Amino acid sequence: QVHLVESGGGLVQAGDSPRLSCAASGGIFSRYAMGWFRQAPGKEREFVAAISSGGSTVYADSVKGRFTISRDNTKNTVNLQMNSLKPEDTALYYCATSIGLYSGRYDWWGQGTQVTVSS
Repeated sequence: QVHLVESGGGLVQAGDSPRLSCAASGGIFSRYAMGWFRQAPGKEREFVAAISSGGSTVYADSVKGRFTISRDNTKNTVNLQMNSLKPEDTALYYCATSIGLYSGRYDWWGQGTQVTVSS
C-alpha cells in the first residue's frame, strides 16, 4: 500500500507561482510513474501532468508551459511548480501513482490539497 500526502495549496493570487508537493510512503517510489490531477467544483477530475520513473514528463494542454512536474526519488516526493496561475486553475489537486507514464491507470491517490486562485 502506498500513502500519499499533498501539501502546498492555499489561497493565492492570479499570477502567483506556488509549488505543490506530494510525499509518498510505502511501496518503492522510484518504480512508479506519478501524476497530478485536479478537480474543480462541479467538474470532473482532469489530468494535469505526469512524470515517469525515469523523469519523462507529459502535460495537459491547459497547463503546458506554466506548470512543471518533477520528482526526487531520494526524498520520495513529486512536485508541481505552478506559474502564472489563473482563476480557472482553482481546484482540489491530487497526486497519484501509476505503473507507467502512459498506462492511464492510477492506483493510489492522496487526499488532495486545495488551490484557490483569486483574480
